[in-house]
Amino acid sequence: MQKNVILEKSTEFALEIISFTANLKKEKHFEISSQLFRSGTSIGANINESQNAESRKDFVHKLKIAAKEASETRYWLYLCTKSDSLISPKPDLLEQLETIEKLLSRIIATTKSRM
Repeated sequence: MQKNVILEKSTEFALEIISFTANLKKEKHFEISSQLFRSGTSIGANINESQNAESRKDFVHKLKIAAKEASETRYWLYLCTKSDSLISPKPDLLEQLETIEKLLSRIIATTKSRM
């Protein structure tokens, strides 16, 4: 069976987000922890759901939702990076997100060109 890189990377990323948001909770930053947990894990959930899409159009739609969740996640991570009162994510977390965003963009564009 062929490796599904985007699914693997989004799952790894979700696990890192779970760990990072647990640290935010320890610091009593419950609201941002909750928002980041939801958007960060939703990326992989939508990618996973796309694997059972009913059509190419449905596949693209689910990946677009994942891309929007990635964008929201980038915003929350940016706030953590810029705020003096929040802990900053490790740089590799942002790099993982950038890789996922690029993969999503390419997969969406390629699939749309074949529709």
